[in-house]
Formats: sequence, C-alpha cells, structure tokens
Amino acid sequence: MLNDIEFIDGFSAELSDDYRLAKSYVRDIPTQALVYIRSFTHKLTSQLATPHGLRFTSPNLYDRIEQLHQARLIDPPAVRTLHRLRSDGNRGAHPEKYHLTQAQLVTIAEKSIEHILQLINKLYPLVQQQSAPAYQFEAFDSFAGRDLCYRAVMDNDAQAQYLVGMSLKAKGLMLQEQEQALAQVSLASLQVTELDSSTTTSVRHSAADAFAQAGYWFALASTQHQAALFEHGVSLLHGYCSIPNLMEGEQLIAQAAEKSIVEAQALLGFFYLVGSHQFTVDLTQAERLLTLAANAENAEAMSNLGVLFYQHQQFEQAFLWINKAAQAGYPNAQYHLALTLAEGLGCQIDLLASQQWMNEAAEQGQVDAMLHCGSAILHDDNASQQQRTKAEHYLHQAIKYGRNVNAMIELSVALADGILGHIDVVQAAYLLTLARTHANDDHLHVIEPLWQSLAMQIDSVIALNPSEDELVTLQQAKCLLE
Repeated sequence: MLNDIEFIDGFSAELSDDYRLAKSYVRDIPTQALVYIRSFTHKLTSQLATPHGLRFTSPNLYDRIEQLHQARLIDPPAVRTLHRLRSDGNRGAHPEKYHLTQAQLVTIAEKSIEHILQLINKLYPLVQQQSAPAYQFEAFDSFAGRDLCYRAVMDNDAQAQYLVGMSLKAKGLMLQEQEQALAQVSLASLQVTELDSSTTTSVRHSAADAFAQAGYWFALASTQHQAALFEHGVSLLHGYCSIPNLMEGEQLIAQAAEKSIVEAQALLGFFYLVGSHQFTVDLTQAERLLTLAANAENAEAMSNLGVLFYQHQQFEQAFLWINKAAQAGYPNAQYHLALTLAEGLGCQIDLLASQQWMNEAAEQGQVDAMLHCGSAILHDDNASQQQRTKAEHYLHQAIKYGRNVNAMIELSVALADGILGHIDVVQAAYLLTLARTHANDDHLHVIEPLWQSLAMQIDSVIALNPSEDELVTLQQAKCLLE
C-alpha cells in the first residue's frame, strides 16, 4: 500500500517535495513546516486553475482561492480548507505575532498535514479523473532536526545553517515571552525572592543564549543564503550576539530586499513608511516595497500598506489591504478592520462584521482587541458567567503580552467588586500596584481614587473580625497598597 508521501506524489509530483519537507519538519521546526505548507497551498491553486484555463488576476493566495471559488472549480468546504492552510502558513512565517508556544505550533503543523491529506483525497477524482488510491499515513519523526544539525556543522550547508538559526530564533522568542511573564510574577509579590530572581535570570539567559546561537548561524550562512542575509541583518538590528548595530543591520536588510527576499522587502518598506536609523520617510519607496511583499502574501506588509493608504486618506485602498491582511489571519489587521467597519471608512458600516473581526483578533491574542472585548463583557449586565470568565482571560492576556495599564485597571475593579463572580482583593491590589508602575499621568488620575477606595474596602472588612485565613489575605492586600 502507498504511504502518504507516495499518495501526494501520485496526485502531483510538483507538490510532493513541499509536502515531504513540511512533514519532516513538523516535530523539530514547525515554523518551517508551516512555511512549506503555505508553498504547497500556493502551488495547488495553480494546479487547480491550469486545466480549466483560469488565469489568476493576482499573485495573492487569498485572491487566488477566491477566484477558484467564483469560477466554481472547487466547492465551499475545499475553499475553507485552502484558507485554513493559508492562514496556518502565515502563522509559521510570523509566529511571534500570534504568541504561540512550540507545542501549539507543532499541533497546528500536524493538523495542517492532516487537512492537506483530506483535501487531496477529495480533489483526487477532480484532478486525476479517478478515485483516490488507498494509502497509509506514516508517523511523524524527529530525524529532520538531527540531520539539519549534521549538515550545518559537517557539510557547512548554508540552507541547514539558516534553518537551525530559524529554529533557535523561534525558541528565543518563546523564552522571551516566558521571561516577561515571570517578571510580572515577581512584581506580583513585590518582593524578588532568591528563587524568583534565579528563575527569571535563568530564563533571560536561556533566551539570550538562543538568540546568540541563532545570530551565529545566520552570520555563517549569510554569505551564501539570501534569507539568512536578511536574518543576519535583523540579528544585528536587535543585538542577538552583542550590542545592536543599526547601521549594518539595516544595510543588510536593504541588500536582502534587493535580492527579492519578501520579509526584507516588507521590513524595508516599513522603514520607509515610518523612518529608521538609516532610512528617511519615503512614501513612494514604502508603497513600492510593501506592494511587492503584500503581493507575495506577507500579511504584515498588507497591513502596513493599508496604513499607508489610510494616511493618504485613500480609505477604499486602505480597506482593501487591511481586509486582505485580516483574511490572511494577521491579528493587528483584524483589529483595525473591526474599527474600519465600525466607522465605515472605505466601506459600508457593518457593526456585526466589526464585532466578528474584533472577536477574531481577540482570540488570536491582539492586545487592543482583547482589552476591547474584555471590557465590553465586564460592562454588559447580561453577560453570562462563561463570558465573564473569557473577559478575565482576555484582560490577563492583555496584561501579559502588552502590559496594558487599562487592562490592569479594568481587571482590578472587577476583582474588587466581585463582577467576575468572586472577590480577590489581593489580586486587585496587585493589579493596581502594577498599573501604577507602568502608568502615565492620565492613568494616575484614574488609579488614585481606586487605590483609596480599595484600601478603605480592605480596612472595613478587617474591622468585621474575619476568619484567620481571611485576615491573612486581607493583610497581604493591605501591604501591597502601603
């Protein structure tokens, strides 16, 4: 019986390499697996269009899928699967935008492989004019990571060196998020114990080590590999191995953009949009570069292109690109699309669609969207307990990833007033303390009366002779406010 790789090869030899590589990297480098899945999906759209003489009007994958749908060459379930694969591929290209752990990325990559097989099984009769043959799925393995390391070291293989660097960079980004979370745990107690300090330091050093190792491999591969040249520039920009070198980093990114590296075009376009150390604002150059990257399915470039058109008050063009970025699964664009739909800028006002996109952005961890949705639920008298639990989760996440002072204040009030179904004065006091640490003057005007009110609430409860355990909790909260 055929295995799954042979099954894909029987459907299309052109697709089999992308599938094989995607599957081989699922366990060790899921971000790279998802990038190959996106490439697979792009090639598949061409194979579905060519026999019918359909010519795509856009290189953008979202547009291609929609054009196949409009031509009735694929049915709605296939359209949904293709969009899912496209969205998952974008997550692999920008994992840091989605706050995903390594385990979550592996799960997404495994599911994407499963979706590919289901889709090809369904499309087989349509493309090959015969029933899909039976096949047996061979389990994922972890050989690819070891093989990469061998090739990177022993064969001086630039592609392997680049992929090792990408794996270490992804690890560093995830460890960095852990570091930030641990730093907030230390603030919660307002006393950095020896255990807290050593734990935070350990994670910080691990993140720094991962970035330094990634920078080493990018530098080594950069003379032979254009994508590694871009990553070497990013490494210098952020100081992976030592202090940041903005001048050289930006120069290398510009060189990579000239070599048509999409991520480099997107970043250089952003430099021209807002200005950087070396590049002054040049909106003509920004539009050229962002358009190139956006047409190559870079969701961040699509979103920034929308910003550029918005600044020019070309609202219909802004809506077009923000909508494409949102459809590509980019959380920041989904949040801004929600605002655009609510205001009717470049589009018809659609409050239902606005709320749906706001919810989608919140589910994907966009900080402003989580604050918006969490706050809206807390201020809704008819919200269910399940919704309030979700609101608490959203606000905690907004605090964790964005250190959002408004989220700290909202959650503190909810915990002090029992809006979430329980009262936690210690957590409420901690959140106010944390908010004051990060507050600006406007925030402080809001925090001060809440601070006094919570202190009076704690004193009044202590005066009622609570139980011993309750008294300990109340004293902890009082100490936080002193």
